[in-house]
Amino acid sequence: MTPVVPALGELTGAVAAQTDVLLIPLGSVEQHGPHLPLSTDSLIAREVCRRVVEVLVAQGISAAVAPCVEYGSSGEHEGFDGTISIGADALRVVLVELGRSARRWARRLVLVSGHGGNVGAMIDAVRLLTAEGSDICWTTCAEPGFDAHAGHAETSLMLAIAPAAVRLGCAAAGNTAPVGELWPVLRSEGVVGVSPNGVLGDPRGACVEDGHRMLGALTERIARQVRTARVDDDGALTRRSTVER
Repeated sequence: MTPVVPALGELTGAVAAQTDVLLIPLGSVEQHGPHLPLSTDSLIAREVCRRVVEVLVAQGISAAVAPCVEYGSSGEHEGFDGTISIGADALRVVLVELGRSARRWARRLVLVSGHGGNVGAMIDAVRLLTAEGSDICWTTCAEPGFDAHAGHAETSLMLAIAPAAVRLGCAAAGNTAPVGELWPVLRSEGVVGVSPNGVLGDPRGACVEDGHRMLGALTERIARQVRTARVDDDGALTRRSTVER
């Protein structure tokens, strides 16, 4: 029998009050090339959080998944139709208010972002909430070796999570240069300035097997981070042997 993963919106208040760890997935509504849906980051963050909570509950930790924060800070994708960004300032305010409310009954809050553009807002919000006495931290769904955007990693993950949403026949390589090399143009012109199709990477070799492997690695890593609860100066959960986020 598939275990039931506690989703906050389905709980009663009395059950929610027993929550030791509340995972809050953060996503975005932004272009992901010609082959992935605008909700890619949200779908990945939500599924990763669901799996992490499943692991934590199996280990005897009271945990639940909050509804996903669907809108994020996606200004770098504004050159593409479909993108809706609320910006870093608005996202920070949303996260601060979510944290102030949820901390009344959830003992610990963990923000889990599927979109890298949300990091700045998470850092600012977590710093403020921590200074106010909240037990809150954050992490992301990025892993060393993942390409940057709508490439092999995200396409493989989506094939494992929502295969019907992937238009694999439309997949095409984008700019495959390291993001560090692209950063000056990305800052000034956005993704459209470095990749006309919106892809940073090459999705053409993506497969469901790689997606399941990546999901397993993300789940194991984040569940371990939550259990060990080590954070850096920005409030990010640290990894086993490094401070990579």
